Parts: sequence; structure tokens; C-alpha cells
Amino acid sequence: MSSLVFAQTPALRFSLRKSLGLFILAGLVVFAFLPLIIGGADPLKQSLRHSLQPPSSAAWFGYDHLGRSMAARLAAALRLSLGLALLSVVTAMVPGILLGVLAAWRGGFIDRAIGAVSESLLALPGLLLVLMLTAIVPDNPAMLYLGISLVLWIEYFRVTRALARPILNSPAVEASRLLGFGPVYILKRHVWPEISAILLRLGAFGAASAIMAIAALGFVSVGVRPPTPELGLMMIELLPYYEEAPHALLQPIAVIFLMVLALQLLAGRQNSGKETA
Repeated sequence: MSSLVFAQTPALRFSLRKSLGLFILAGLVVFAFLPLIIGGADPLKQSLRHSLQPPSSAAWFGYDHLGRSMAARLAAALRLSLGLALLSVVTAMVPGILLGVLAAWRGGFIDRAIGAVSESLLALPGLLLVLMLTAIVPDNPAMLYLGISLVLWIEYFRVTRALARPILNSPAVEASRLLGFGPVYILKRHVWPEISAILLRLGAFGAASAIMAIAALGFVSVGVRPPTPELGLMMIELLPYYEEAPHALLQPIAVIFLMVLALQLLAGRQNSGKETA
């Protein structure tokens, strides 16, 4: 009995981690989008008489240095970060997977050509690529999304190509080809079930990386500009007031921490080792 309990412990811990991550992420999504449903304060409205006021029963998160509602600004910044991260991951994942399967399937010149493009982009640091795009079209969240997508797709392409190559050379796929089944069937029946778990886990890690990148670029005043609510930008705006209102500075930091923690918990890998008593 004890050995059975210990054998189930890793799977139980893995399930609890995923449940906790899903709970945290769901709470953040509700906090971000609930004001759009029930109405809330304007994140851009200023009232200097409320400047740096601490949390209270009337304003649970207090106000920033310009008297703007911290709750409204955090919710708007969350919507921006989550939306850009999700869009970047989906936009990077779809072409990355398709190109990876194509390179693994056809091989030869096609594999070398796509691989050369990905390696040439890898030679350029991802942050530098995003900085170049945001310098060309400043104050445009679309450039952040485009730059992060251009960085992320390479990872999905390389992982998909490595995973799909042995699958496409397997006897099961060869039998499907001989029976006349096309590429769509082979992708749905043989390839995707084998690689989906790893790629979805990689997508969660990619979303966390995108959120960190957006916040880092906002912290150095690149990307979106004031007064647009963005977590990194909020941190740099509130940094001079950390002694007067530490609660205001800690709030965007805590939100970033919770978002990344939730995604890391969702993407966590189950321990395949066996524990012994």
C-alpha cells in the first residue's frame, strides 16, 4: 500500500501544480476582464488629490502618483500583456509547427533553406530585433507582438522538426502513405498526438517569456508609451515614489510574478522517476 502511495505521489504533485497554476491564471483573467463587463474606473483619469493614496475600502489597490486608479490600470495592463503574449505564441506556433513538419517531411533543399532562415534570425539577438521594430514604428503594441513572434517561431520550428522526423520515418506513417492517406491525415493521426504535449508545454513557457519581454521593454521605455497602462512602464513610473508608496510599486511586480508563476506551473514537466519509501 505504501509503495502504491509513493508511486502516485509524483503524478499527484504534478496535478496539484497544474491546478494551482490554472487557478492563479483564471483569477488574473477574471481580474483583467471583469471591469469590461461590470464597468470600472477609467485607467487614464487623473485626480491629483488622490495622489499615492494607499489602498482603502473605496479603492482596494490605491492610486498612483497622478491619482489614477491602480486597480483599473493593473486590469488594463493585464489585458495588454495577456493579449500580446497569447497572440505572439499562437502566431509563432502555427507557422513554426507547419514549417517544422514540412522540413522534416521533405528534407533536402527545403529543410536546408528553412533552417538557414531560422539560423540567420538566431544570429540576431531577439531583444535587438524587437528594439529595431519598435524604433521603426514607436508607440505601437503591434510591433512588440511582431518582434516577439519573429523570435518565438524559431523554437517551435526546431523542436517540431526534431520530433517529427523520426515519426514521419516510422512504419506506421509509411503504411498510411501506402494506403493512400494524405498529409493532413498523417499530421492529425500520427504526428500531432505525439508532439502536442511538448509543444503546448513549450507554448506556456513561450507565453511566460513574452510577458517578461514586454515588461522588460516597458521598463526601459520601449514599446508602448505613457499614458497607456503597461506593467513594465508602470514600474518605471512608480520607481521614484517607492519610499512614499511602496504598495504602488509592488503591485505591477506582483502581477508579473503571478502571471509567470501560473504559466510555469501549467508548463511544468511531470517527474518520470519513481520515488521509493
